Amino acid sequence: MSTKADQKVPELDFDTPALKRHRKVRALKDRSASVGIAIGGSSVILAVLLICFYLMYEVAPLFSGASIEQKGSYSLPAEESGKSLYLTSEEQTEIGFRVAENGDMIYFNIADGSVIKNVGNPLGQPTAFALESDTSRMMAFAYADGRVLVAKQNYKTTYPDGVRLITPSIEYPYGAEGIQVADFAPRQLSVRDNDERLTLAVIGDQQAQVVRLNKDVNFITEEVELTETRAEIPFVEGTRALLISGDQRYLYVADVNGEMSEFDIRDLADVTTKDQIDLIKGDAQLVSMRYLLGQSSVMVADSSGRVSQWFNVRDENNVEHLTYIRDVQHPTGLVDMAMEHRRKGFATLDDRGIVSIFNATSSRQVVDERVSDDTARMISFAPRANGLLLEDSKGLHFFAVDNEHPEVSWSSIWGKVWYEGYQEPTYTWQSSAANNDFEPKYSLMPLAFGTIKAAFYAMLMAVPLAICGAIYTAYFMAAPLRRKIKPVIELMEALPTVILGFLAGLFFAPFLEENLAAAFSILIVLPVGVLLFSFIWSRMPAGIRWMVPEGWQPLLLIPVIVLLGWGCVAMSPVIELSFFDGNIRGWLGEPGIIFEHGITFDQRNSMVVGFAMGFAVIPTIFSITEDAIFSVPKALTQGSLALGATYWQTMTRVVLPTASPGIFSAIMIGMGRAVGETMIVLMATGNTPIMDFNIFEGMRTLAANLAVEVPESEVGSSHYRILFLAAFVLFVFTFVVNTIAETVRQHLRKKYGSL
Repeated sequence: MSTKADQKVPELDFDTPALKRHRKVRALKDRSASVGIAIGGSSVILAVLLICFYLMYEVAPLFSGASIEQKGSYSLPAEESGKSLYLTSEEQTEIGFRVAENGDMIYFNIADGSVIKNVGNPLGQPTAFALESDTSRMMAFAYADGRVLVAKQNYKTTYPDGVRLITPSIEYPYGAEGIQVADFAPRQLSVRDNDERLTLAVIGDQQAQVVRLNKDVNFITEEVELTETRAEIPFVEGTRALLISGDQRYLYVADVNGEMSEFDIRDLADVTTKDQIDLIKGDAQLVSMRYLLGQSSVMVADSSGRVSQWFNVRDENNVEHLTYIRDVQHPTGLVDMAMEHRRKGFATLDDRGIVSIFNATSSRQVVDERVSDDTARMISFAPRANGLLLEDSKGLHFFAVDNEHPEVSWSSIWGKVWYEGYQEPTYTWQSSAANNDFEPKYSLMPLAFGTIKAAFYAMLMAVPLAICGAIYTAYFMAAPLRRKIKPVIELMEALPTVILGFLAGLFFAPFLEENLAAAFSILIVLPVGVLLFSFIWSRMPAGIRWMVPEGWQPLLLIPVIVLLGWGCVAMSPVIELSFFDGNIRGWLGEPGIIFEHGITFDQRNSMVVGFAMGFAVIPTIFSITEDAIFSVPKALTQGSLALGATYWQTMTRVVLPTASPGIFSAIMIGMGRAVGETMIVLMATGNTPIMDFNIFEGMRTLAANLAVEVPESEVGSSHYRILFLAAFVLFVFTFVVNTIAETVRQHLRKKYGSL
């Protein structure tokens, strides 16, 4: 009989064909999984990099300089008429126009300089010339007998045989015989016209005169009848520039030294001197004084190369004063200055033939190039600012200009800018308006501020509730109740944010406005009420307390919270009447109550966003935090309790430090969700791009701005590329936050990983 020792242990063969095939298949699966994971991870990184590079590709043209290229050069068209008093071209830059010294109005082909039409001046040699504006194409001539002729360029476009044909002409809206303005020979002339009146100002050798023609429509004949009023104004010795304001309220008269007198000409029966202003620094002399687009800003160029911008600003008494705003400096003396027709840009020409192109608002110089080796006299922009005409001693030169985004600079995007019509420099986002003279304002500061503000108030609500709820659910709550509560809270994350935004904007915002006192009282009554109920429950007889199983006590708080909330809402009118004189919004707005100028209230505000977006963020933070706390090894908590620590001590000194990497990740992921949220802030904030940390004011975020304006922007425009820059800023912000979060998380994991 054999013993166990004699029995042979069966040998295991690990090299059977089946096991070999199994190992090969498993090795293939491992390699495939490794390759697949590597490809997937690399693809994600590559996709993120491609997004980053694409955003940079769209943004880069904003900060690239402009270019200028000569396209034509020829002798002065109709050179026998003399030098030019004015140069311009029509919309398509096919036909040029110049006013010669003898008064002739000459149309010529821009490509080769050939004369198309030479319109002789009907009243002969002018003594002064003035342009109403580049956009109106209206101009005026003054003559030795005191008459003023108003003329206007006109272009008719036809398409015979499918080919564009532009036919130029000259019209005289106030007659070809001229308007008798003065009884002396004008040396300086200014003209301003609108639908209601025409104002002319002339200055002679010793006299100055203003004439206004008010336009009235005859209801019977429907003809325009002119009513003339005139007045003499104080004579300014050595007058170099004469300018009527765009609203025809003021007349600016500047002498050669840049000393300007401002006259109030609203009532010609009582012309008064309003202000005396020194426009020029040092010993320089005035070269040119012209209006920018919109006729609000006066641009002053002097012989030292300085170009300054001035516009009216109201003082504390609500009185307008022409105020210095900003300037740019050209290296040497200037000889001429030209305004863009449709943007707040201008070009300067110095005595060396160097042309510089600037944007007035951003103070950005986009071109600084020498384009003439001879004595340059005059420059002028084409209507679309895509061409430049320059006259020098050799003749006329035409340059193509590529200058797409002059209004954008780092200072205009991130710094305060003083815009026309504003009382001080501000951060402003306003990309469009109804009028043609509007200047886009592309400051990203209000949008970045709004993004941070919305995220701050959302996190202020979400983080305490989500983390405290996760702590109680994972550590103190009964397991059966936890299995019911956790899925319900996580299910909240599936609720579309557009629904939350809809409810917040159309239901919660009006409700909060009507029950603002209740909102304040809930913040006080609810915590106190819960603590009071907990204290009373802890003093209940043991028999009553044992009726509720351990870990199920939170259910008792539901009716308490509902009752306290209902009580606060029901008592809201009483509280508002007793403590706030029946108008809590008016009480908040009174100066000196909380802030110096009070607190303004907007129905869709940051508090609404805090509740709505906090409600959307809570499930994310709660779920990750709860998993992190619940995943803490039970041996750690049991060991802490066995050593005599209480549940609370174990939670604060063992569980939370161990789970801190996961908790921090939850907060950062929630913050990323809040920063990138679109629909809630779009529908519940009023979408106003303002910088005010007031909880009762709205905001506009970067993400909401992209959702609103990207569909409306013109592809390739400054607005379009600025929106891509906003997306890039949001991308960088998210990247930086995630990088910091990962660094902190790794530090916490390393610090508490040994527990």
